[in-house]
Amino acid sequence: MKKMIALIALLWGVFAVQTALAELPVVTEKLDLEAAKNFAVDRLEGGYSLITVQNGGRFLLIPAGMDAPDGLDADIMLLYMPLDNLFVASTSTVALMDEIGVLSAVTQTTYDVEDWYLPSVKQAVQDGQIAYIGHYKQPDFERIALNPPKLAVFSTMIEGTPDVREKLDELGIPLLVDSSALEETPLGRMEWMKLYGVLLGRENEASTAFDAQKQKIESLEPMQENVTVAMFYITSKGALYVRNNGDYMVKMLELAGGRYAPEGLGTGESGTRQMEMEAFYLVAGDADCILYMGQLGGRPKTLSQLIERNTLLADFKAVQNGRVYCTGADYFQQAGRLGDLIEDMNRMLSGDDAALNHIMKLE
Repeated sequence: MKKMIALIALLWGVFAVQTALAELPVVTEKLDLEAAKNFAVDRLEGGYSLITVQNGGRFLLIPAGMDAPDGLDADIMLLYMPLDNLFVASTSTVALMDEIGVLSAVTQTTYDVEDWYLPSVKQAVQDGQIAYIGHYKQPDFERIALNPPKLAVFSTMIEGTPDVREKLDELGIPLLVDSSALEETPLGRMEWMKLYGVLLGRENEASTAFDAQKQKIESLEPMQENVTVAMFYITSKGALYVRNNGDYMVKMLELAGGRYAPEGLGTGESGTRQMEMEAFYLVAGDADCILYMGQLGGRPKTLSQLIERNTLLADFKAVQNGRVYCTGADYFQQAGRLGDLIEDMNRMLSGDDAALNHIMKLE
């Protein structure tokens, strides 16, 4: 009798699991992506969407007025449409949202008025439509708890602040880690606007904006000459940092028609690396152009201000030939307009200085 009861229980358990699984919506199609590799969206029956972010969580987007289906894995976070009241601790994510017209969904951020260069975002923070709630490493959780957001979006930098992740979880706030910075190509980074288009009901706008930027890149005329470019910045303490050859900025330069100097430095690696100026001069001193990355240490306004950071710069070929440029203040917040930036790089390479928008020539 005991064996019979055990067998019946086992069969009932299998039936229950199969029934629960049968209630899950099936995939009807996948969001078409051209370049992004770190997220995916599965369309499910009933209007649901299952979003998977590489190292950033799984989310079920639930249409307005509908309930979550049974049988979901415990790690899937539920997001009920329409999504609004978002806490976004990433300038690039906010820029992507702004590009597709959903800035009104953002209510909290970790960047204050002086940190923003995008006019619409700066105005929204200044007017209080987007509240500054402290640095991303130590946000004001008391203020956040007074108006809990439906979703928090952080960049991969949150990996260095596990206590922030734990506190969001404690408050029951779903966290999406934007991994666009891990994409291999500029188009892959920019295509993340399609994810936010799905989340915020602006898919057509996201596709249109992405296609427009892609078209700008594809329509660039090939360069008639081989122009090499050195890209670097110097901190306030005098440390020199250069781009690795696998960095997205180098790939943008290549799409613009240029060639990065020095070649072979950090092949396949993204980000930057520190070098001594003397060693950098030996491998990049003959570069045709300099594109100075105005980041840590500030942004020089004149050529003489740049040379003051290290007098050896005066010996660089680009300095002597007057082909020295610097990224503009808004450059690193143009995540949704990388096509525009690549277009600017192309103008820099061809010497069309008067038409520059996000890069300035140092005189």
